[in-house]
Amino acid sequence: MTATVPLLTIRHKTEYRYAYPVSFGEHRIMLRPQDGHDLRVVSAALEISPVPEAQRTIHDVFGNSVTIATFGERASRLTFNSTVTVEQMPPDAIALTPDNGAYFYPFLYDSHELPDLMQYITPQYADPDGGISAWGRKFLSDGATTSTLDLLASITHAVRSTFVYRKRHEQGTQHPLDTLYTRSGTCRDYALFMIEVLRRLGLAARFVSGYLVTYSDPGRNYFGGGSTHAWVQVYLPDAGWVEFDPTNGIIGSRDLIRVAVARDPSQAIPLHGTYMGTADAHLSLDVTVDVTTATEGERV
Repeated sequence: MTATVPLLTIRHKTEYRYAYPVSFGEHRIMLRPQDGHDLRVVSAALEISPVPEAQRTIHDVFGNSVTIATFGERASRLTFNSTVTVEQMPPDAIALTPDNGAYFYPFLYDSHELPDLMQYITPQYADPDGGISAWGRKFLSDGATTSTLDLLASITHAVRSTFVYRKRHEQGTQHPLDTLYTRSGTCRDYALFMIEVLRRLGLAARFVSGYLVTYSDPGRNYFGGGSTHAWVQVYLPDAGWVEFDPTNGIIGSRDLIRVAVARDPSQAIPLHGTYMGTADAHLSLDVTVDVTTATEGERV
């Protein structure tokens, strides 16, 4: 008898509070997970208060689902409630064998795929003193064959074990050199740093925004919650885009629910928009994320 794959329901609430009613500009929302062979969206609902004057959903340049909302009503609170139920079907292992060209590093990308991968291979941030490059090269084996997966796993675990996770209140993602020199940052900072390291090693890497699933017991029998998260995908011929999470040391898509992929973190922001009012009008921003096992009634 085939085991039933559990459904997961993600409840993501974001609430902005203001000192007085303000006007709102356009808001772009990227909260709907990506459908694929390893992840199926069973249902998705987005409730916004106040109700937008206009709302539409598009696919961006990377194929991500983006909802665009515009508002005609002033309010002192702006709330986004996203409820999504998904079915995860992660592969058991990364499909690479010694017969595959990407099994050993370095390897060459196929000439037919290379033009499409160049935006993910080309470094995007300055490294004038070569610090980022030097940090990545230390994981290469001197005079010996390097396993590509061992190389990627070593880099992933090195960030997790030698960098200190630090919440930042500044907007955006910090420069990879800041992450390197301070040995600290958020999950988005770690992901961008690892991407720039891999690009300097000639590997195609891109940014992923989504959710991390957490468990309430060591046996992984119960889902204890979740959080917004960011990690890295690396393109390996014969294996495709493979997940690597330098914050938690996760390799593969288990525990990770992919929402958006992009060349740069600025292109995969879960929710952003503007308001018209004085700087002191903004009082607070509260975000809560909860991931639970869905009921059988939600299965379709």
